[in-house]
Amino acid sequence: MKNKFSVQANEYQTMLLDNVLPFWLNNGFDRQYGGMLTGLDREGSLLETDKSIWFQGRALWVFSEAARIYSRQSEYQEVCASLVEFIEKHGFDPTDGRMYFRVSREGKPIVKRIRYVFSETFAIIGFASYSRAFGKKEYAIKAYDLFKKVLKTLSTKDLLVPKFERQSKGFGVPMILLNTVQELREACPEHKEELTSFIDDLLQEIEQYFVRPELEIVVEQCSADGSLELEHFEGRLLNPGHAIEGAWFIMREARYRENNTNIMNLGTKMLDWMWKIGWDTEKKGIIYFRDALGRSATDYWHDMKFWWPQCEASIANLMAFILTEKEEYLNQFIEVDRYIKANFVDEEAGEWYGYLHHDNSLSTPLKGNMFKGPFHIPRMYLVCASLLNELSLIKKN
Repeated sequence: MKNKFSVQANEYQTMLLDNVLPFWLNNGFDRQYGGMLTGLDREGSLLETDKSIWFQGRALWVFSEAARIYSRQSEYQEVCASLVEFIEKHGFDPTDGRMYFRVSREGKPIVKRIRYVFSETFAIIGFASYSRAFGKKEYAIKAYDLFKKVLKTLSTKDLLVPKFERQSKGFGVPMILLNTVQELREACPEHKEELTSFIDDLLQEIEQYFVRPELEIVVEQCSADGSLELEHFEGRLLNPGHAIEGAWFIMREARYRENNTNIMNLGTKMLDWMWKIGWDTEKKGIIYFRDALGRSATDYWHDMKFWWPQCEASIANLMAFILTEKEEYLNQFIEVDRYIKANFVDEEAGEWYGYLHHDNSLSTPLKGNMFKGPFHIPRMYLVCASLLNELSLIKKN
């Protein structure tokens, strides 16, 4: 008899392979110009023809991982090859080698966000997964080379234009780099020691600057010397979903290192604090922004429920349960799962809605834009299905 974890693993796998990925293959995959369109309305009709370069790399990771894990190389080969070609042909500015953020449907440059390296990091994880799924080692090498360019960009004075004139450090860079290097390490075992050492530095940076025991919070930003900037809106801004995403990246590292206790405790501590701050105990769901001191929020969408923090909360709680065997994490995972099914999943048209108001009423029925596309949702199903399968074997024995 199948246990509850096995049943839910099958449910998540079915949702991924029969609902979410077909939605994007049927409506987002641009067979005319290549790559992935993400500006889609509820039923998949096209709202926006420009393309997010972020999502070319992100979609490449998703479809490559699905191909590798579920042995669907023949089914996803066309879309993955198209994404790779579009990234290589249209993703890079030939004048400096940096990547664009947004291009036209045909691939002409529209926006280049020169203060960020996230287009590059998502291309790295896409190339790394593509190399593993389709046996193309040359793309692991390309991913590693691009990683080295990212490090050069980050270390070169005045190359990145800061968002604020006030000197500060942001959580996003070390958090995204952590996940990027984890994916790269899987594709480049020959660089394992170097990349693991780099992760050590990232963990130290996250704990030193952003994990603040004095307030039991994970901040999005601090001053360059590590002091909190609580007199400013930006310095008090908390993004629970972002911190919880970072928490499961850290817990993933703990698992990679044979359940390293110190790393595990860092990840679960971040989850505990930011779950308490971010989870809406009355209406349910992870709220988008909070203020570090509990003061009035400034962003007008601060109490909305976005799709992706729910995904990160699902992964983080399930991973924490596997690491600690504490029932509270399983209960929190179940609570998020019920909330998602009741509010985000579109039973009629497929995929998920992306944006809800505080009371969980629908803000907009669209399914994609420059920031919502085939990434957080399919990644949640991919990772959680794997974890649930693992739990099903543990509980079986």
